[in-house]
This record gives sequence, C-alpha cells and structure tokens, in this order.
Amino acid sequence: MRKYQLFSWVAFFYCLVVGQTLTAQDRAAAIISACKAVFTEPPIHIPSTVAVDAPLLGNGYSAAALGGKPDSLCFYLARNDFWRLQSGFNESFPAVLGKLQLSIPALKHASYRVEQSLYNATMSGKFIDGDTRLLLTTYLSATEDLLVIQLHNEGPATVEGTADLLLPQRDQFNINPPLENKFADTTAAGGQHAAVQWITRGFTHDVSINTMAAAACKMIGGTGNHFRLQQGQSATIVCALSSSFKEKDYLQQTIHKVARLTPQRLSAAYKAHTAWWSKFWHESYVDTGDSLLNKQYYLSHYIMASCSRDVHFPASIFGSWITREIPAWNGDYHLNYNYMAPYYALYSSNHLEQAAPYESPLIDFMERGKYYSRKVTGIADGVLYPVGIGPMGIESTRKNQLMEAYAHHFIESGNVEDEGLFFGQKTDAAYALVNMAPAFYYTYRKAYAQKVYPYVKAVAQFWAQYPRWENGRYVIENDAIHEGTIGDRNPILSLGLARLALQTAIDVSRFLQTDSTYRIRWDSVLTHLAPYPTQMRNDRKVFRYTETGTAWWGDNSLGIQHIFPAGQIGPGSDTDLLQTARNTIGAMQRWMDNNGSNSFFPAAVRVGYPADSIWYFLRKYSLHTYPNGFQLNNPHGIENCSTVPATINEMMCMSYQDVLRLFSVWPSHQDAAFWNLRARGAFLVSSRLANNEVSFVSVKSEQGRRLMLENPWPGQQVVVKSSRGTVRTMKGTRLIMSTQKDEILYFEKASSYQPVSGNHNGQ
Repeated sequence: MRKYQLFSWVAFFYCLVVGQTLTAQDRAAAIISACKAVFTEPPIHIPSTVAVDAPLLGNGYSAAALGGKPDSLCFYLARNDFWRLQSGFNESFPAVLGKLQLSIPALKHASYRVEQSLYNATMSGKFIDGDTRLLLTTYLSATEDLLVIQLHNEGPATVEGTADLLLPQRDQFNINPPLENKFADTTAAGGQHAAVQWITRGFTHDVSINTMAAAACKMIGGTGNHFRLQQGQSATIVCALSSSFKEKDYLQQTIHKVARLTPQRLSAAYKAHTAWWSKFWHESYVDTGDSLLNKQYYLSHYIMASCSRDVHFPASIFGSWITREIPAWNGDYHLNYNYMAPYYALYSSNHLEQAAPYESPLIDFMERGKYYSRKVTGIADGVLYPVGIGPMGIESTRKNQLMEAYAHHFIESGNVEDEGLFFGQKTDAAYALVNMAPAFYYTYRKAYAQKVYPYVKAVAQFWAQYPRWENGRYVIENDAIHEGTIGDRNPILSLGLARLALQTAIDVSRFLQTDSTYRIRWDSVLTHLAPYPTQMRNDRKVFRYTETGTAWWGDNSLGIQHIFPAGQIGPGSDTDLLQTARNTIGAMQRWMDNNGSNSFFPAAVRVGYPADSIWYFLRKYSLHTYPNGFQLNNPHGIENCSTVPATINEMMCMSYQDVLRLFSVWPSHQDAAFWNLRARGAFLVSSRLANNEVSFVSVKSEQGRRLMLENPWPGQQVVVKSSRGTVRTMKGTRLIMSTQKDEILYFEKASSYQPVSGNHNGQ
C-alpha cells in the first residue's frame, strides 16, 4: 500500500511540474513572439566605428547588419574569429570581411519598414512605391554559417536588380594616420556574374597569428547575380561564411556549400535554426507584466545570443557587428569593465552557452599577465593585466613604436608601466572575476572550477601580496579608481574586487580540495582589508571613491561597483553600510550613464533602493534606445545588453550570499512571473507574483547543495513537496534544508495546500 501511495504521489508531483513547465514554455513563446524590433527608417549609423543602429543578425560566429536604403540594401558581413592579431598599440582589432549589396533601382523612392522577430530570429522587410512592392525575408542560421535572403515580389510591377558580394569598400575603412592606419591585407574575389561569387580577406603580413576569412554566395531563382521578378515570383540568395580557424580549406568549403544548396536543404536549415532559437528562449523566461521592459529584456538576450557562442573568440565591444575598420578602442576586450558587462545577466538567466566564451582570452593571456606582475610589482606568482587584450594572448594596447611616436602622452603621464597600458589601475585581472565567480557559484560544476582555478589562484595571489600591512589593516596604495588617477590610496572598487578575488579563491580551492595552505594567507588579508572609505555629501554619509586621492566623479558608477558587480554589499550586510550604499545611489543618480548604467541599476536593487524608483528609471532607460536595442547615442555597444536583464533578475530572484529572496525589490502594484532563473548554489528557480503575493516557488537542485530560502510568506507556514515523494510543513524567516542532486522542491503557503490522499510524510 505504501509503495502504491508513493508511486501515486510521485506521479502527481511530476504531472504538476511538467504541467507548469509546459505552461511556462507556452507563456514564454507568447511573450517573446510579441517582442519585435521595428525600423521605419533606414539606419544612419552604419558603417560605423562604434555601435550601429541597424537591424542585426548573428549566430555567435558570423554576423550581418542591414544598412542602406531600399534601392541599395547592404548586408555588412563579419565574423567573431576574423581579427588582425598583432600585439601592439592600435595594431590589433576585429576586422571587416565584406558586404552583400542588393541594388534595386525601382525602390529608389520606396517606403522602408523592417521588423526583427526575436522568437525565431528572422528579419522581414517591406519596401513599397506604388505598384512596386518587394518583401524581403532573411535569417542567419543558428546552426551553420549561412545567411539566407529571400526576395518576393508582391506587386504588379516587375522588380529587378543585382546581388553583389564585395570586399570592404572605401566607406568601411577608418583611416586617420598616423594613429589609425590601413594595414597590409591579403584579398581576392571571384565569380562575379557567375553562379557562385566569392571573396576572401586576411592578414598574413607583420602579424603574430595569421587569419583568413571567406564568404561565397549564390542566387537561386535568378541568373548569375541578377534577378528579375514578376508578381508572385521569388528569388533566394544564400551566403556562406568561414575562416581559417574553422576549416583548413575554408574558401573551397564556402563555395561548395552554396553550390550544393537545394530547396530541401534550405528547408532543413531553417527548421534547425528555429529549433535552436526555441531551445534558447526556453532555457528561462520572465514576464515583468510590462511590455516595454519585456521587449528590452529579450532584445538584450537576442543580441547576446546572436554574437556570443564562439568559445575561442568572444564578441568584442561592438558585438559581432564590425562594419568599419578600425573600430573605436580597437574593438578589443577592455578589462576595466567594458568586456565584463555584457555577461552580467547570462548566468542568472541560465544562458550558459552564451557565457562560455568569456574565459578564453583571459586564460590565454596569463603568461603575459604573470610577466607584468613580476616586472611591475615584483609579485612572482600573481597576474597583472593591462587595459586592452584580444583573443589568443594578443595585447591590443602594448607599447610600440606607434605609441612612442604619436601617443607619447600615455608614457609620459605614467599610464604605461613597462610595456603595458594600465592607466594606473591594478584591478583589471581581478575585474574578470565578476563573471567567473557567478559562473562557479551558480553551477558548482567541477570541470568549470578546474578550468578557471589557475586564473583565480593567480589573481588571489596578487591580492594576497600587493596590499601593505599598516596599523592593523591591509591597505592598497598606488592604484587608480579612474583611468589615470595614478597613486590613489584604497580605491573603493579595488577594495571590493580584492575581497571578491580572495573569497572566490578560498571557495573554489575548498571545492576542489586543494591549496589549503594558501587559504590561510588569503583569509588573513580578506579579514583585515581596509574598510570602504566614506564622506559626507549634502549631510548624508556616502562612499568616497578613494581614501586618499579622488573623492568623487561627475559620471560613471565606479563609486558603487564594489556593490555590483563585485558583489560585496547586499541584504544581510551591516545596516550602516547598507544605508551608506543607498545614500550613495541617491546622490549619484547614474541611471542614464554612458559607462555605468549596467552596474548602477543592479547595485540599487542589491541594497534595497526603492523599487518604484528603480522601475521608473528602468523604463526610462528602455525608451532611450535605437530600435535594435543599443543605447541611443551611447557608443559602447553590447555592454548595455546586461542592464535590463540583470536588474530584472535581481529584482525577481536575488541569491546574494546564498540566501534566495524572491521579489524582494519589486513594485507592489506589478504582477510578474519567472521560470528557470539560475541562483547561487546551482538552483533553477521558478515563481509567480499576483496581487502582491507569491503564488508558488519551484526549485530544482542541480548539485544537491543546501538551500536557504527567505520565506516568501512572512509569518506563514509553508508546505514543501519534493520530487523524492515527501511532503513537509516548515515555518520561520528562512527555510533551510538539504537537497539531493536533481531534486525538485515545490513550495506553497500552507493555507492554500490541499493534500492528496495517502501518507506523504508530512510534518
């Protein structure tokens, strides 16, 4: 009888969970399908050395941005792995590959409307001038490097034109010598007016690592590169891309690929494409109850899914959409926040594949980082990173003849030490841990811990030795809170990042059961590190940017980045510290900051700033965008893809210091729901808020770690149902329990619980 009852309970539980999962997936599909990016005018900031305002396609390896007017539509083509790879100031950058130009004279005066559907990652355009009506539908396959463009004539007038695959043209080069130069490249093109057109471009002269890339295209339903469409007729253009890093015979492979394409093959490609995006969107979902915030949330994740999958070549500052050479800041991985910021929300959103490329360039640079640590600070077993690096160990800001001749001010001002451009900052390597730490704490996967531990250990070793003992505390000297404020003492961000580095190293080494002797020193420095400096502004205590040196700054959010992303203050912190943090948020008001919004909003959530204020400014922020989701008049590209998702995730599902808090900073008037957000401890969490009360909580334990849940129903008893076949009642401010690997726990308020017949071990 007991076995039967247990079977019945488990069956009931799984029906409950599966039903909720299916409902969540249906809801996710409905919400995301309603999110579209609409362009009613041709983009004007393309080609550009910074973020473009154009419709965007990508799969994390290849990318296309749509520029031009209806009569001269242009797909700007790029790849994540197409860089000029040469260590040196202004010598390394992601490069442009070419463009696919559609010339359609009849559309010279046509209207312009392009829509991007986020759910299936397709783009459609309508261009109308009287009887001339052309429909364009395009996507860049998520499962292969293939751009597919279909042209369909809906009007009675004949539409004809050409599709030309071109090497980069004059408008794609940002040549401003002596600091920005056209470097020697290797190019070739062929097949113009033939069945298959192709281009190839690369860098093989005066580089550390050779790079080559190629594209090939074919017209289906036309002749050579020409199409002529009567009403109801269609033509399809297919363009394949590859590189020398992916295939030895990359050019021939792209040519053969498009030459062999058939309608059946294209149909299969589209089915695989939509299946990949469906899987991506169903990894998690949120519903804020606000269509504007929903759209910006999912548009931000669309951009990251479109540009971040190549584990050896992460997206640069401007994502995959490199449309002009040389991009601003060399389009590199800027380590004093720009490179880190796009990833802030990916871990909590459970989009781990998009986060996976993050560590590669940081680990690849370790040998050079150890050199700088020894040479600049005398610390033999630490790492010290400059401000700019690229993939595969490349250093994009290294002192060279170009810097010595034309940018000597960097050297004279002390911003360069040895050959590295540091701007006086010692924290670039430690800053990288703001994403490695959550990647570890949110998954507790041993393979990941083993992969990043050598880096984590080296950073911790630096910060275990660089601070100096003085009057019972460790102090940080000769550091810089802001680029160039050389000689600051106890910069507040450095104090936060040093704490993050030491605590993460302690936890990862303990998890891997190694280096127990190192933990003694790490813990000692962590325990005795100087407190965060404060000051009075407008009769309120706020944080000071440094103890000695820079006191305040007119923009940026450096004064609160020890809160987020360094993660050193939050619920449960000292009450005076929390009040100082809230005072600082109120004094700074950096909601629309070009450099700091991505950390300012989540920091406000972490310290319990009023939810209605955060909500108001987040909506205002979400209105201040181009249609593609990039911030209006902000040149920094993908770094703001984390702002809305990280803020919403924190508001809904905060797991600071391993305590899970649901809707702890959320407007009381706003119903909301989320499914499968990831929390510290390797938990996947789902919940719903209706009429200012939590309806339920579901938690899946991936690693069987202890769960600490702040009671969503204060003062009420809670029924906890387990997939292991048990039911129990709990009470208290925090619900603390052990879990088993892959166990699912379902929580609901006791008064709403209706027991199923049989003995279920209730307490």
